[in-house]
Amino acid sequence: MHDAIKATAPRSTGAEPSSPSAGEHRGFKGLVYVIAIASVAAIGGFLFGFDSGVINGAVEAISKSFGTQSAATGFAVASVLLGCAVGAFGAGTLADFMGRRKTMLLTSVVFILSALVTGAAGSATIFIVARIASGLAIGAASVLAPIYIAEVAPPLLRGRLTSLQQLAIVLGLFFAFLSNYLIAHAVGGASATFWVKEPAWRWMFWMETVPSAAFLLGLLVIPDSPRYLIAAGKVDEARRIFARIGGDNDALVANVEKTVRGEHRPRLADLVDRKSGFLVPLVWTGIGLAAFQQFVGINIIFYYGAILWEAAGATEQGALRINLLTGGVNILATFLAIGLIDRIGRKPLLLIGSIGMVITLLTISGVFLTAGTSPTGKPVLSHAGGLIGLIAANLYILAFGMSWGPVMWVLLGEMFPNRLRGAALAVCGATNWAANFAVTVTFLPLLRGAGIATAYGLYAAAAAISIPFIWLAVRETKGKTLEQMSATNTV
Repeated sequence: MHDAIKATAPRSTGAEPSSPSAGEHRGFKGLVYVIAIASVAAIGGFLFGFDSGVINGAVEAISKSFGTQSAATGFAVASVLLGCAVGAFGAGTLADFMGRRKTMLLTSVVFILSALVTGAAGSATIFIVARIASGLAIGAASVLAPIYIAEVAPPLLRGRLTSLQQLAIVLGLFFAFLSNYLIAHAVGGASATFWVKEPAWRWMFWMETVPSAAFLLGLLVIPDSPRYLIAAGKVDEARRIFARIGGDNDALVANVEKTVRGEHRPRLADLVDRKSGFLVPLVWTGIGLAAFQQFVGINIIFYYGAILWEAAGATEQGALRINLLTGGVNILATFLAIGLIDRIGRKPLLLIGSIGMVITLLTISGVFLTAGTSPTGKPVLSHAGGLIGLIAANLYILAFGMSWGPVMWVLLGEMFPNRLRGAALAVCGATNWAANFAVTVTFLPLLRGAGIATAYGLYAAAAAISIPFIWLAVRETKGKTLEQMSATNTV
């Protein structure tokens, strides 16, 4: 926090609140205020992470409860991602129409209702429908939080504040793992009976109603994005919000008005180059970022971690404890990213992360390639092999968590001009979830057909291909205002 306060002094960008020009006390209050409202928006990321991780400890119990086979179970797990893709695609456009805050309020209500129905589902069909509804909220939250935070944050802190989204995601994952472990440990397994004679796995999903309610209450007290308000013609309201954030609010309003003057309401058609008929190059870059973040296989660890570690020889309880370890590593990695992203920049972090993931994924693949096989067909690792695999997996999470995890969302929230941001985030967010769905739904068949070693070899190949993509296509955005990027990223 001390570094963050120092970062606001006395250098000015001329467009956003980066100096305590109204006095040190006002600057500190503005910093506290912007952190507070960004943190509320980031609760959507916590729910994103919690909902993504809660399925991890319940996969086998759900399969037993509904009598589904591997392919059907894989679809039940991945079905949420279909909703995520639709939610992400529609959220940006809806936020441009309704406002960022109202759209997030709607998602909070969907989070609550879907968590209740998922836990109460009496059949695989109802479960899948409820998970798709939950996905609508997750997808929307994944897009809305970066948009909102990028539009309220000072430029010198925008990377760190937008990284709150990823920190919230990994915290959500960790607390989902912790909640799953405590509930399963209390009764001896996810299929065992818990409170009011309901299976433990149902309570794993019902626990999500607590942070969902907190999200709803927090959204009731934060303002809408001042940039959205200016685009909607509510200049006086935007000026009051900029004044609370700190800095020269008149200059801020004038700069934002200049970028939106004469522009129509954002629409998906704006993403298409009229001459070529294809998406503009900057949107293709965003799509590439969104796809590569999933093609490296990170969510296999979080969705199927328990199954993965059981395949490596761990017990159900041991696998859940390993999930807690990986969740903790992810949190530490995100704090590392928050400390580095506004210092060394977005592009260097992505390159470092990709190189780290190639090395660690190839190591994991090699460990399983040399593993023995049990009579049931599961891989059997030696003590040394299991230890190497565990270390490599956590280093892989470290490499991802300090780079692609937060940096992709930061870049998507800030790289597009104001007139394209909502529509471009819709397309990129939907791409991210579609890629997530493709990786998730193919993992169990790939695991049983080709083996773990082949799966991780494919994810390593994706990480390797991402390196030249970053080098050639990604522009550095560190330290630039959104209005400056609107001027240079003319697409």
